[in-house]
Amino acid sequence: MIAKLESLEARYLELETMLSAPDILSDQERFRSLSKAHADLREVVEAFREYKTHKEDLENNTLLLEDSDPEIRAMAEEEIKIAEEKMLNFEQKLKIFLLPKDPMDEKNIILEVRAGTGGEEAALFAADIFRMYCRYAERKGWKVEIISASDSSNGGYKEIIAEINGAKAYSQMKFEAGTHRVQRVPETEAQGRIHTSAITVAIMPEAEEVDVNFKPEELRFDVYRSSGPGGQSVNTTDSAVRVTHLPTGITVACQDEKSQHKNKTKALKILRARVLQLEQDKHHAQLADTRRAQVGSGDRSERIRTYNFPQGRVSDHRINLTLYKLDLVLDGDIQEFVDALTTNYQAEALKVQGDN
Repeated sequence: MIAKLESLEARYLELETMLSAPDILSDQERFRSLSKAHADLREVVEAFREYKTHKEDLENNTLLLEDSDPEIRAMAEEEIKIAEEKMLNFEQKLKIFLLPKDPMDEKNIILEVRAGTGGEEAALFAADIFRMYCRYAERKGWKVEIISASDSSNGGYKEIIAEINGAKAYSQMKFEAGTHRVQRVPETEAQGRIHTSAITVAIMPEAEEVDVNFKPEELRFDVYRSSGPGGQSVNTTDSAVRVTHLPTGITVACQDEKSQHKNKTKALKILRARVLQLEQDKHHAQLADTRRAQVGSGDRSERIRTYNFPQGRVSDHRINLTLYKLDLVLDGDIQEFVDALTTNYQAEALKVQGDN
């Protein structure tokens, strides 16, 4: 571990030297690339330097244990305890830094929220969860753009797909994928009975052309007249686009824009994300369907998180974490879940690394 960290520190110093070179300063694209690499290393290098400082303190105080003055020896013993504790903390932190990085963590995401079991109530809950992620994105300074939406009759969503652009969006959001369950009394329930509904959330890293490059013969495009509301120009022209990726059978349709070209661009963006996710899934699962790999069928019994309105609680069943702040969570305050899920993943990864 120390050898690896020393190598990273040497690279960090090398990047500092390169960033001050005149030829680099005049090449803005290269300067940005090296600046990012330098910034990515800063946190681990600073932690390693602190670790070395505490190690040096430990060594110096160990020498003082031989001092003839008992007060100095007692002080050294106390300082040794402090240094050892700090070193242990930094060792754990450094091990996490050295875990293999998910190459998708830096990417923007495609978010898909779909109503599952529960009819109109599920559609309303889908709208609640989509708003929750929009509010979370606001807190993070991210940008949300709706790509496609299918409204329900009561103001909810049967399905909504959006692009979220922001620093390390995928790393923060990837553990939100799955079935989310709600327990509450619907507005239409006259007897006051609690109903259980479910929605599914898919989180896919946004794929660039360099990530997924389609051959022309792999795609089939169909254009048709938009069936939804949207004014005369939408409903009287063949502006809606359906694109099918023939090798996988994945189909995406977009009809929200008046322009056929814009609908085609959006459909291809979603398709690239789904195909990339499918390729990722093949590495760590036998499941062939991208959405099923993430969210299951939308049945009530398959859930990662439950939102219980009568008790005002939200429970994540993967890590047994329950928070009694439902209103705040639905307003986008989900960072505690994000951090806990990330920590759990890192602990599992360290365990696997240790076993190997």
